[in-house]
Amino acid sequence: MPANFPEIWESRVITLLTTSDVAPWLDNIPELDTDVYTLGENTATEKNIIHIPIETFSPDVLINNTTYPIEVQEFEDGTVQLTLDKYQTKATSISDDSAMGASYPKIDSATRGHRRQINTTKYKKAAHAIAPAANTASTPIIELPDNYTANDVYQAMVSVKDGFDKNEIPEDNRRFVMATDHYNKLLTDRERFGNLLVDHNTGKVNQQIAGFHVFTYVSNPKYSATTKAKLAWGAIADPEDKVGSFAFYVDNIGKKTGNTKQYFSPAASNPTTQTNLLNYRHYFIAMPVQNKAIGAII
Repeated sequence: MPANFPEIWESRVITLLTTSDVAPWLDNIPELDTDVYTLGENTATEKNIIHIPIETFSPDVLINNTTYPIEVQEFEDGTVQLTLDKYQTKATSISDDSAMGASYPKIDSATRGHRRQINTTKYKKAAHAIAPAANTASTPIIELPDNYTANDVYQAMVSVKDGFDKNEIPEDNRRFVMATDHYNKLLTDRERFGNLLVDHNTGKVNQQIAGFHVFTYVSNPKYSATTKAKLAWGAIADPEDKVGSFAFYVDNIGKKTGNTKQYFSPAASNPTTQTNLLNYRHYFIAMPVQNKAIGAII
């Protein structure tokens, strides 16, 4: 690490990636209690892996997951090997003045775009992983009618609650992450929901509906208008496809933050541009532990 770009930069970014811009609907979900191992470090095939006891992390969920092809290997000692997702930013140029020193305002300003893009992508992917893939008895998906009303949204949430109840999911720690379309529809009925959902002094969501702690998110997954199945991660949605609000039981969600690495090329190595180059690599995963205690309305 060059003298004018101290290791405190990397430490600061690692701290902010795990404490700032956090999706509130993932707050207070503990990290999986397992060590992260790095395979092929500093190569193009570098991976972060974790070993999870089968009785803790259901292999059926890993097989059924549709968010990304998760690499899983079962071991004879009763564990599965899970590969964390890798997030990399493209290199950006930073002037010597910005790279000099280690004041937090300077570091935060220079790295804000990298942190924001990593967090935005990993939380969007987490939302996609947690939302159910298809309607089953254990993963209810309730379809809203065309030209739905606030009451339709509420009744759909109650139907998801009924599905959770029938599967004997504990009533505490249920969360509903509302798509903005669905949440805004509730707000149009100010008498029943508008005053209930929003603290008008802060504008923040602060209440519950149908036993769910309510959150909102702007990047919820999409569902096919024809099959009602969740679109694959990265698929281009048709204009007729529907956004989903998803529900989950907190204790059924596993997440793990892996390593964060900083890459830096000093200006002295770039005589034609005379600028420093900087980017980051970050590993993370969040998904259901079992293929139950999740639901959605679309």
